[in-house]
Amino acid sequence: MGVIQELHGRPDAPARWVHLAWVYGTLALSSSLVWVTGGWPAGTELTVLLVLLGLAVLWLPWLPDLVAENRRDGRFWIPAERQTGRRRWLAIGYYAVLVAIGGSLLAVDPQYAAFASVAYPSAFLLFPARGAMVGVGVTAVVNLAAQTDWLTEHVQPYSALLGLLLPLAFGGWVIGRESERRRAMVTELTAANAALRETMAENAGLHAQLLTQAREAGVREERQRMAREIHDTLAQGLTGIITQLNAADRVPGEAERREHLDRVRTLAADSLAEARRSVRALRPEALTDSPLPEALAELTAKWAAANGITPELAVTGDPDRLATGVEVVLFRVAQEALTNVAKHAKASRVGVTLSYEDDVVLLDVVDDGVGIQPRTGCAPGVEGYGLGVMRQRVRGVGGTLEIESGPGQGTAVAAAVPAIPFEAGEGEA
Repeated sequence: MGVIQELHGRPDAPARWVHLAWVYGTLALSSSLVWVTGGWPAGTELTVLLVLLGLAVLWLPWLPDLVAENRRDGRFWIPAERQTGRRRWLAIGYYAVLVAIGGSLLAVDPQYAAFASVAYPSAFLLFPARGAMVGVGVTAVVNLAAQTDWLTEHVQPYSALLGLLLPLAFGGWVIGRESERRRAMVTELTAANAALRETMAENAGLHAQLLTQAREAGVREERQRMAREIHDTLAQGLTGIITQLNAADRVPGEAERREHLDRVRTLAADSLAEARRSVRALRPEALTDSPLPEALAELTAKWAAANGITPELAVTGDPDRLATGVEVVLFRVAQEALTNVAKHAKASRVGVTLSYEDDVVLLDVVDDGVGIQPRTGCAPGVEGYGLGVMRQRVRGVGGTLEIESGPGQGTAVAAAVPAIPFEAGEGEA
């Protein structure tokens, strides 16, 4: 028993008690049939019978422990994994002793046919499919050999019937138990799928929240830019106008007064020009009545007419309408990149690519010009629309701007912004 005690792990309690009730109940039923049909044997035969019954009583309880150990996962009524090493030989040894006890009892009295049949389902509990079939075959041969002398005389019909029905009934119980386990697994899988769907819905909500935050950040950035524009241009122009008018009131001569009034006109004209430029910066005229791809086509056509180079424009993906702020940023990036090409690149070929993907829109402007010289860097260009301002605009809508260039290697401007869809009633950023 010391060897068997080395095995660890126990089957679940209900399965263990069902098994023990089945094997001991079968043993008790067979012994009762011996007593009812012919009485207990006498002498040596009785001694042998009692010894065999004692061995059966002591040996049977170890089956659940062997099965649980062979499963490795603590479950009892599931198909056995292939045993290796010590556990395999323990299982084989247990089954050999069980078959020997059942066959010996069957040889003493044919009424033990029901108990000898316990070995059939036990083979499927202990071994994988092929091993179980071998065990069933060995058991059948042993049981047949043990009954040969009594086949024609002593085996009662009901004893043979019990030997057939009881294993079938227990096999059905095992199958039912397995069905319950599989049903529980399906339930767990369904719950896991539901949890996965909830997680995906939550992720979708977070993604939408991020897009909303990016849109709001773009709006805030545009408002801040407008505030800087007003402070740096309109407010200063109006301050200068007031200063010149006050000065005109204080001077005595008409010529000096006219000089101040001329300065007022100049400041007013400059302020008006700045105001118009700020308004145009909100939403380019090309985007007012046209989607972004058409606006870029109009932009490149005008640029080609002014510079003598026709940019190659390509649009890929499904060109859905984007949020106003996002389209303005992409248009301004293309506009500034083309302006830089015209001013500095000395290029012979220019390419503009607009790519619509699932959750991002990409804009690439590439030329084969002289590239960005190290000493020029990324200083803002005319009217504050340099490379630094481009980068700031793109970041304002939650995007990124990459510029790759080298002396004599041309320049590539790549902008990536979130594909924030247009919403009905959306105001201009």
